[in-house]
Amino acid sequence: MKQEQEIYIPSIRGQLKKHIIYVPEIIHELATGIKINEKLIKSLVFTTDIAIIRNMNGNAVIAVYPFTPQPVITQAIMLAADVPVFCGVGGGTTQGPRVVNLAKHAEYQGAMGVVLNSPTQNAVIREISESIDIPVILTVVSENTDIKSRIEAGATILNVSGAANTAKIVRKIRADFPHVPIIATGGPTEETIKATIEAGANAITYTPPTNGEIFSELMQKYRDSEDKL
Repeated sequence: MKQEQEIYIPSIRGQLKKHIIYVPEIIHELATGIKINEKLIKSLVFTTDIAIIRNMNGNAVIAVYPFTPQPVITQAIMLAADVPVFCGVGGGTTQGPRVVNLAKHAEYQGAMGVVLNSPTQNAVIREISESIDIPVILTVVSENTDIKSRIEAGATILNVSGAANTAKIVRKIRADFPHVPIIATGGPTEETIKATIEAGANAITYTPPTNGEIFSELMQKYRDSEDKL
């Protein structure tokens, strides 16, 4: 029996990309991914920081922030990103027609999908799904969510964000809906990421360190090197 040969994949990286943020490799090893318009998405980096977006190796960006969504923010992220972007368009503090209009605008700007907060009403989900031709991603935060009605309203992908309960919620959804695409937060360790994927998540969102945290570590290295001079 012939031994399987390891596939060699050439890797080329410019000087400017030597110091970047890497998502945990276990995501790309274990996750099946979600294919959207022939692009396979396994890892999504959860950030709106343009510097981080330009210096990370995730397959996509999930740009959701705790303020009223603004087209100028979406535009800035879209211009900076060199990977697909999934844009938050509200559904929590921002409701009604504004959410629909923001979703349309995100599509016009080139977003790969729009992300809705968990309180979004089914009527709004339905109107958005009938108005745009990109995936409608609905955030799920509880195992008590009526998933069937959300899917029937037009949610294309579920984005599970249940903190410590994420894997449990994913497992419950997957048992009832074997084929629904699921994105989920992976948690802080490889073990929690693996558990979430094994529960049924197709893709994982990764929260990178902040600019301040990266700078702090880098400045400490500079200080240490100065002390040795």
